[in-house]
Amino acid sequence: MEQTLKVAMPRVRIQTEDFDLGAEVAALRAGDPGVGAVATFLGTVRDRNDGSGVSQMELEHYPGMTETAIEAMIDAALARFDIRAARVIHRVGPLAPTDQIVLVVVSSAHRGQAFQACEFLMDYLKTQAPFWKKETTPGGARWVDARVSDDEALARWGIQSANAAAGA
Repeated sequence: MEQTLKVAMPRVRIQTEDFDLGAEVAALRAGDPGVGAVATFLGTVRDRNDGSGVSQMELEHYPGMTETAIEAMIDAALARFDIRAARVIHRVGPLAPTDQIVLVVVSSAHRGQAFQACEFLMDYLKTQAPFWKKETTPGGARWVDARVSDDEALARWGIQSANAAAGA
């Protein structure tokens, strides 16, 4: 009798190449009969920001540090919510409008916990993950500053961040 060893998919991937939403959801659910709900968030590049056209966004990260920070975010979500698994994929490098940037996928037995954990992870990513974004606009390239609204979203979960205040 042949034994098949299931290879665990990484919970965090930082990559330049695109990803397949359906394949990622299927991989997270695979072989887990306790999954009753899957919540996803898919972020894409917009063609406008702060009143200006955007022709390109470039994302940079700190290799190793970024993955470790996101792993800690997933651990926090697992401790806070009744979820079965979570995965975060974030792209870096130059991206054009409509390109996929980030995917957060969460599985649980029930939809409420999956939705909450997915939103929690996205709020956490927006404020705590070490990524830097630069947009190309008709006026030239500019770094994207942290937003007070992102800090406020994270505060709903009882976590304080002062990224926007520090950038002001």
